[in-house]
Amino acid sequence: MNKIIIDWSHSPTYTTIMAIFAGSSLISVSNMGRKLLKKELNPTGWAINLAALGMLLLITGANMVLTWPLKGLPFDNIVFGETSFALGILDIALAFYWWQRRISFEQVDFPLYTVGKDLAPFKTVLTGLGFGLMAIAYAAIRYRFFIAPPQEPIGGDFALKYPTTENVGIASMFFCVGVAALLTVLFLCDFSKDRATVKWYHKANYILLQLTGWFFILCGVVVFYTHIGLINNTMR
Repeated sequence: MNKIIIDWSHSPTYTTIMAIFAGSSLISVSNMGRKLLKKELNPTGWAINLAALGMLLLITGANMVLTWPLKGLPFDNIVFGETSFALGILDIALAFYWWQRRISFEQVDFPLYTVGKDLAPFKTVLTGLGFGLMAIAYAAIRYRFFIAPPQEPIGGDFALKYPTTENVGIASMFFCVGVAALLTVLFLCDFSKDRATVKWYHKANYILLQLTGWFFILCGVVVFYTHIGLINNTMR
């Protein structure tokens, strides 16, 4: 294997912590829906949780969007930067909402209807993000950019033996998050109306958010090791 030199001082990467916080955000959203259905509310706790997740994603995502630090893989600035930036803004908006509602929810009989009506305006942006994530998944299949270089531990070895598996796997997760965003639109549509009931696609949305959330957390954990190894194997 030929030695590749990368000037990491001009190509900073922090997709590690971004993946963990993005995955945690997806899991948090699914858990919020379940807690609302069971009327087990803790608005203050959710507000603090989402604010912490949103601030990191907003800062790192904005920096990646505005500066494009990944010079060697510029499309990653779009794939990871813009999606994290958007998720961070949504997290902070939800955190503000929960903080404002932390007292008034105590007097609401069935808060899920209230939440559905209050958050209904998010349907448009969630629809756009849903189809955008599907477009990223299609681009990954078309251009095969979710493949680790040979110099990266674990991922590089896996890519040499099974060159398309990693790409298809990560692309599938982006596609699933896109589907979950569209199912969340249906969730808001249904529960912005009185007397709505839980349907099969609400349960499917919960499963998708949990599955993709834990997938991205696991990826972030693994990439902490593999990116350190990649930097070690390619620095001057």
